[in-house]
Amino acid sequence: MNATIQSYPDHVKAIAKLGMPLILSHVAQFAIHMTDTIMLGWYDVTALAASTIASTMFFVIFIVGAGFAQAVTPLVALAAEENDDTQVRRVTRMGLWLSIFYGVIVTIPFFWAEDILTAIGQDQSVAQMAHIYLQITIWQMIPALMVMTLKSFLSALEHTAVLLWATVGAAVMNVFVNYALIFGNWGAPELGIRGAAIASITVTLVSVLMLVIYTLRVLPQFQLFKNFWRSDREILNRVFMLGWPIGLTSLAEGGLFSASAVMMGWIGAIELAAHGIAIQLASLTFMVHIGFSQAATVRAGRALGRKDPVGLRRGGIAAIAMSGVFALATSALFMLFPAFLVGLFIDPQEQARDLLLSVGVQLVMVAALFQIVDGAQVMALGLLRGVQDTTVPMLMATVSYWVIGLPTSYVLAFWLGYGAVGLWTGLVVGLAVAAVLLNLRFWTRRRA
Repeated sequence: MNATIQSYPDHVKAIAKLGMPLILSHVAQFAIHMTDTIMLGWYDVTALAASTIASTMFFVIFIVGAGFAQAVTPLVALAAEENDDTQVRRVTRMGLWLSIFYGVIVTIPFFWAEDILTAIGQDQSVAQMAHIYLQITIWQMIPALMVMTLKSFLSALEHTAVLLWATVGAAVMNVFVNYALIFGNWGAPELGIRGAAIASITVTLVSVLMLVIYTLRVLPQFQLFKNFWRSDREILNRVFMLGWPIGLTSLAEGGLFSASAVMMGWIGAIELAAHGIAIQLASLTFMVHIGFSQAATVRAGRALGRKDPVGLRRGGIAAIAMSGVFALATSALFMLFPAFLVGLFIDPQEQARDLLLSVGVQLVMVAALFQIVDGAQVMALGLLRGVQDTTVPMLMATVSYWVIGLPTSYVLAFWLGYGAVGLWTGLVVGLAVAAVLLNLRFWTRRRA
């Protein structure tokens, strides 16, 4: 056990130092997505619709594979705490192997993207344009998963500042490359949606290059790419077994919000637009909880490596408290200024502004409670991943989201007639159940 017992303020400082760059890097990543959306919206409405459906299709496939990348974090954190550089290298290498293998397999269905999108009822012109976009972005899958794996490796070693600067650099580059290739500026050809796809690949490849160069120059002791083609069946199995539940948990949560959007569309266009605004606000604040959750994974993994149950308990309490304080602050903001926040997303000349504002305000008020339970469940997931517990949490989360949350949304929205507010209340119920179950899982297992 570690001879030095850290105080709660020490844990708070360590989590903040580790988590703030992660939080800001998520904000920068959000900016990349917003840049694509805004510029394609300026260019052509059909192109925007096509990129939206194509990006959703890509992201659903991506988040499952990203589970293998995220599994690298707790395993590397544990190995690093044990000063086992060889194990760090092997875990990361097998994470990259799985990412590459997964990327190769899942690119195959994208060649029939137009047929798939048409079969699920998408407009023919949108499906055709989405197909064009995906035929380019499929080649982004492998480098994007490699970026995730390298980010997990660097996070576990507490080298998070480079992740921030790399993502900020990528966000800035994305603006210029999009501006050149979508619109044909600065002598570049006008490629429209193809230009946006090429920009995405370019930025991702540059991100891989930046992280590889940093690793080779700053962390040469790990010799990360030494004997890269040498397999390690035991480590490969550990990364796989830890990673697939993470990927499916992410898919279950992402699917929950996709399904809620579909259900909101059944209620009406105004409600769906208001739902989109509330989700954007919740997503922006959620990045803070994601950053703290990732920091908690690293801290828990290192405590596990030190065989330090006191540090694990105190670190867990500190991480949850930090997330909780932020959740309470943003909840207060949502409760006090809902009209102002929703109004930021609505054109003053919009004919349906008053109705959209009315529905949006109601949803943001519910989102105030949503902040608290969503933060609590993602923090518990982060801590559980840190102690390499992912399979049972996956089942708990999936049941909470799909067996409890979504049916509750449906009953409240349609059977009981509460509409959009009822649908969001069901989401809160599902996330609250997940928060309770996952926190019980972590804290009862720690006592055991």
